[in-house]
Amino acid sequence: MSNNSRKETILVVDDVAPNLIFLSAILNKQGFETHCLSNGHMALEEAKKQPPDLILLDIRMPEMDGYEVCRRLKKDPKTRDIPVIFISALDAVQDKLQAFSVGGADYITKPFRFEEVVARVETHLALKRLQKKIKEEVSVRNAIENELRKLKSDLEHRVLQRTLELDAEHKRSEQLLFNVLPQSVVERLKFSQENITDSFKDVTVIFADIVDFTKISANSTSDELANMLHHIFSAFDQLVEKHQLEKIKTIGDAYMVVGGLPVERPDHAEAAAEMALDMLEALEKMETVLRRKIQVRIGINSGPVTAGVIGKKKFIYDLWGDTVNTASRMESTGLPGTIQVTEETYRRLKYKYTFKSRGLIDVKGKGKMKVYILTGRRMKNGG
Repeated sequence: MSNNSRKETILVVDDVAPNLIFLSAILNKQGFETHCLSNGHMALEEAKKQPPDLILLDIRMPEMDGYEVCRRLKKDPKTRDIPVIFISALDAVQDKLQAFSVGGADYITKPFRFEEVVARVETHLALKRLQKKIKEEVSVRNAIENELRKLKSDLEHRVLQRTLELDAEHKRSEQLLFNVLPQSVVERLKFSQENITDSFKDVTVIFADIVDFTKISANSTSDELANMLHHIFSAFDQLVEKHQLEKIKTIGDAYMVVGGLPVERPDHAEAAAEMALDMLEALEKMETVLRRKIQVRIGINSGPVTAGVIGKKKFIYDLWGDTVNTASRMESTGLPGTIQVTEETYRRLKYKYTFKSRGLIDVKGKGKMKVYILTGRRMKNGG
């Protein structure tokens, strides 16, 4: 008998009353609870209403024999798992085979032997308890497996989501770097922490500076000043993209651009000239938005430079060399609203663009220099 506090119930079905009394007595003595019925119909109703743990079933009964009772029990989902032990005086092999074929779990031949009845009953109840335990363990295992599958799916989803987020963050980080550094330099920085510098034999450098910026700053709030610079430099950034030049940096109100690096191009001077002319046009169109007239001085020079990234933190792509310094001097010594170029740049552009000579001017650190004002584009077809 089970160690559980609930008594296991056995339904005894036999049309012979002495058999019922005998079986009930020996089973009750073993601690089982018994219900005794004398025909198959009553047994089916009782089994459905209150399923027992085991059924002892006689074969020869009026109205419905034990074989038919067992068939119906096994067809009903509510009762099909109840073990049925046939009890009968029939001892032929064919009778026993038929009993097992309809779903019987065991077969006890009358007259009963006390030890055999108890042993077989306890064996099948133990088997039933074991089967129940196995089903519960399987159910628990299935529940655990389902939970693990769910957790795995959830983890995979989270990993995928995080991977996509990291990929997006990586792309944003790269895009930020590309906004500050040339793509070729970004690629080199990924694999090297050393200084990255390259020499370029021929480029064109542009410097632009807002005229009277100190005065404008004194008469504007910091927000107004930032908004103005944002409009101006955003327009210049679009022109950099249009002419495929390389923006180097902005310092306060100064804007620096170069043509011919990091990818060399033979028409860098022409591209720089187009950029400078478009910058003046863009400022004219911006007067309505800015509600004031803004002028810039633009200086251009052509020649060799060294370009690259140095230092360990807050990387910036920059240019060095006399060409850069001279371009800066062209801006600082220029006239408001004009584009001043050196003779080096003039020689590259004089057949495609129109100029006015300013003659010789004093340039800090350079002495006397012949400079020109870029005024426009020459008409095509010799016009």
